[in-house]
Amino acid sequence: MGNSFLAVVWNMDPVLFHIGSFEIRYYGLTWALAFGIGMMLFINFFKREGYSEKMFDSIFWFGTLSTIIGARLGHCLFYEWGYYSAHPVEILNIRQGGLASHGAAIGLLIGLWLFSRKNHMPYIWSLDRIMIAVAIGGAGIRLGNLMNSEIYGVETDLPWGFIFTRVGETVPKHPTQIYEALCYLVLFFILLWLYYRKDMGRRRPGVLFGVGLIGIFLSRFFIEYIKNPQEEFEQHMALMMGQWLSIPFIVLGVVVIVLACRRSPLFLYMPGGKNGKSVSNKRKR
Repeated sequence: MGNSFLAVVWNMDPVLFHIGSFEIRYYGLTWALAFGIGMMLFINFFKREGYSEKMFDSIFWFGTLSTIIGARLGHCLFYEWGYYSAHPVEILNIRQGGLASHGAAIGLLIGLWLFSRKNHMPYIWSLDRIMIAVAIGGAGIRLGNLMNSEIYGVETDLPWGFIFTRVGETVPKHPTQIYEALCYLVLFFILLWLYYRKDMGRRRPGVLFGVGLIGIFLSRFFIEYIKNPQEEFEQHMALMMGQWLSIPFIVLGVVVIVLACRRSPLFLYMPGGKNGKSVSNKRKR
């Protein structure tokens, strides 16, 4: 049995404030902050690499809509297909809750492909840079899950266990939301270092994307071992649904990094380039 004497008693109200009958929740706020931080990062990326800021509006809307749609459909298809197949209209009721990170990832991949195709940009350019925003955004969203007292772990004796009293728990549980948030925060700083200090976005296209995929989904894979099943059907599975869905992304990350590192370092074309000069896209010999 968990040591409740040392545990953190967690009874946070998930609602930040009300506007009439409309609720502003911490979880929704973390999603808004994730998109806001992503906006600021991409504005900086465009300025740093000499691209027109007009392209920002395009990538913002493609990225935002595809992420939200993918996250919602991912939850409905992967976790509650039985219910939503019988009540398809309820898929549109996003305020009821239910967003899946794996669905968001798939949706974002599609959205960025459409953006790249529309703007004649290398697909890998978008994928590399979006991982920086995804890492810090994922950390914030997991803290939103903490505010909702959801997606927590199994019972623990560790002194930092949380008793989620708002949802009826009486013994300490692993705060897996915090574990994931910390992993994503570390990944965020690693990706920033690779982008700004090592210039990996231009020198080795694909490395940022691969490191991001491995960092996010490998963390998710291992943390799932101490996480409570989100749905009843997962109790009889050898691996959790989140682990099965993480494996393809981890494999993809490894493949992308191997392919990127097998190529000679190069620079993608930058309109205007650094200090107003174009940067050659020829490979260094």
